[in-house]
Amino acid sequence: MKISIGNDHAGPEYKKAIVQFLESKGHQVTNYGTDNAESVDYPDFGHAVAKDVSEGKADFGIVICGSGNGIAMTVNKYPKVRAGLCWMKEIAILTRQHNNANIMSIPARYTSLPQAVEMVDAFLNTEFEGGRHQTRVDKISC
Repeated sequence: MKISIGNDHAGPEYKKAIVQFLESKGHQVTNYGTDNAESVDYPDFGHAVAKDVSEGKADFGIVICGSGNGIAMTVNKYPKVRAGLCWMKEIAILTRQHNNANIMSIPARYTSLPQAVEMVDAFLNTEFEGGRHQTRVDKISC
């Protein structure tokens, strides 16, 4: 599976652990994130991930910032992108099952590192349920 990941200064350690986890599972990862804690602008990294997912260059995306909100707002501007803000495993599962999300946003300042890796695993291993949810997903795009 091809996965793009991007993060701002709140998430270098999270990204490092997630990339290591993904590569250990055989996934191909494209890294757009920063590797240090110097202040950067999350949209710069979110745009790159969203573009990959929107254009079909990546199957899924993972974005990380302090609250997870700003970068989620950024990526959700792209066609064919449905990003969900995930702060616990159950939310990560529901964003896939009910919303067919293809990007997950992680709030680094509000989740633990092990929790973030667990959410990524759950997100990537959950299928979209379709059915009544497909009708709703079809109404999301403007």
